[in-house]
Amino acid sequence: MTKPETMTVLTLNSGSSSLKFGLYRVGSGTTELLVAGEAESIGDGPGQFHAQGPRVGAAVSEQSPITSQRDAIVRFTRLLIETGQPAPDAVGHRVVHGGPKLHRHCLIDASVLTRLEAATAFAPLHMHETLTAIHYAQAHFPGLPQAACFDTSFHADMPDVARVLPIARDLQMDGVHRYGFHGLSCESIMYQLAENAPERVIIAHLGNGASVTAVRAGVSIDTSMGLTPTGGVIMGARSGDLDPGVLIYLLREKGFDGAKLETLVNHRSGLLGISGVSGDMRSLHDAEASDPAARLAVEMFGYAVRKQIAAMIAVLDGVDLIVFTGGIGENDAVVRAAICGGLSWIGVGIDAARNLSVKNPISDSMSRCGVLVLRSLEDEQIARHTQALVSRLKP
Repeated sequence: MTKPETMTVLTLNSGSSSLKFGLYRVGSGTTELLVAGEAESIGDGPGQFHAQGPRVGAAVSEQSPITSQRDAIVRFTRLLIETGQPAPDAVGHRVVHGGPKLHRHCLIDASVLTRLEAATAFAPLHMHETLTAIHYAQAHFPGLPQAACFDTSFHADMPDVARVLPIARDLQMDGVHRYGFHGLSCESIMYQLAENAPERVIIAHLGNGASVTAVRAGVSIDTSMGLTPTGGVIMGARSGDLDPGVLIYLLREKGFDGAKLETLVNHRSGLLGISGVSGDMRSLHDAEASDPAARLAVEMFGYAVRKQIAAMIAVLDGVDLIVFTGGIGENDAVVRAAICGGLSWIGVGIDAARNLSVKNPISDSMSRCGVLVLRSLEDEQIARHTQALVSRLKP
């Protein structure tokens, strides 16, 4: 293995039918991307494989069946060999939920794997694929240290007033509380802000999954997602927060069971459920001029996000900076304008031209707080955490 100060780290970021890859050269205070890629539609018809990077030459784009996470890892490894990339010294995994026992990024051993298996109940939508990728990576890269980097870690120090859920205390003791997610994304935003980060920051990670987080002095003090990544604001196909009476009604009157409820709140709700058209904001924009339901879905999304931002302003006793990130947050000027327009009462204002061209800051000269658009760099964070964890093993 290379010296601990500088190492090559492979990052794996699993989705329900996708796997993102990144190969990074990580040193003291530096993170260099060598190559990044993604396998999509895994196990679902003709798969797609994309990769690009400064050391790859021409971008790679292929369409062929990818039947499993293992196939995706094998294909990416072959690309690394074909393009002369250095072999990884360590592997870092994005892990959505560590459950009640794992709160901090850590190296993976048998004990950690056991706890990750137990945490599957908290995020079944994500954890099965993550564990599959971990097992395949361990088999494919035997002997390499592997790290689990948790989306919940950034929120681990939330105060009890935000962390505790208003349910029976015995259930609280079983780990039923607010965990918060998109933590790696939030970490990447704070890393980019560095010494320029003000005291009170609100991060709106808006994509297929969406959350809003209040950060004071670099520490998460509240966030919209709860026990699972299903809670909070409206998402692509996830409901966000619901009156629990809705679920009781469906159980009692409509004969729903746990599996059917899970399918409803994770796959048939949110933008998709409201519109009946799509959970993809781009498709909804295309349809909203002629489809009232699509238009309502777009409006409800912005409405839900600005309500949550306003709540976080109350939590922080004000706000110095709002950051938009995630697929929608980074790319959808219309949604950003709608959200900020609904916050004009508190003095938030954006410059229409700068918002459209994504020229930071997008806030106007009269705004009472800054407004930025920053990329979510989760995989870079995974690489940095992995390097730091492995370095501690060295004398």
